[in-house]
Amino acid sequence: MKNSILSILIGVACTLVILSITSASKDQTHPAETPPSTVKPFKLPRSISIAGEEMPLSSLDVQERLDREILVNSYWQSNNLLMLKRSDKWFPVIEPILQEENIPDDFKYLALIESGLQDIVSPAGAAGPWQIMKSTGREKGLQIDNEVDERYHMEKATRVACSYLSEAYERFDNWTLAAASYNMGMAGTAKRLNEQQVNNYYDLRLNNETARYIFRIAAVKHIHENLNDYGYIYHNSEGYKLPVFDTVLVDGPVENWVDWALEQRITYKELRLYNPWIRADKLTNSSNNTYAILVAK
Repeated sequence: MKNSILSILIGVACTLVILSITSASKDQTHPAETPPSTVKPFKLPRSISIAGEEMPLSSLDVQERLDREILVNSYWQSNNLLMLKRSDKWFPVIEPILQEENIPDDFKYLALIESGLQDIVSPAGAAGPWQIMKSTGREKGLQIDNEVDERYHMEKATRVACSYLSEAYERFDNWTLAAASYNMGMAGTAKRLNEQQVNNYYDLRLNNETARYIFRIAAVKHIHENLNDYGYIYHNSEGYKLPVFDTVLVDGPVENWVDWALEQRITYKELRLYNPWIRADKLTNSSNNTYAILVAK
């Protein structure tokens, strides 16, 4: 009798052990699915340039500031991937214009850090992918009013940015200072150079935003050109794309853009999505301007 009870208890115990092991094996994640998270500093590049102008990496201060931006931007993975995807969408529009206007190709990264290539508005009122102020936009020939704001027109805004950068380069004879002036203005940049009696960006004591500005451009450029070094797996086929467009010219008023869009067999949402410079539901067009409307096929 005792042997029989002991046998039963041993059997129950074995069953519980087997069930426990089976349950644990089902709940446990396979080791391949849970690799350890690797967080580490990166070696600084031996050299890095913006628009062909070398960053003075022999300076400890310059090394530290570049390192900060590389760390901040390389570990901000979601933002980096979004910027890569939007770059595939918009760089093919921006790059030919930079080339036509004799502006170094690296300045596409300026637009990238300014807005992430989005139609945003800054607290100071700068708008569009190139973050252009109203005064600058109007001075450079953009239409900016309640119905039309061409700061949101990628091609026209890019040409305005090129005009500004070309003028800044002519003034400072230096692309790095031209880029810095895009953030703080030409007058402000010239004033700081004169006050501090230096002749380059890296020797200037500046407000935090402008002090980080060139280093952010350099870091984003470097990371995007060396993705494997920073642990990114990205293929251009994964980027965002623009559709194929028809161009419809409008040279008169439009009483209602919703009705106009429906006549073109598109939605009002599509109209505004691909023509974000349209800022109202109608177009008075008292000046009889001609507008090229992109209509997705």
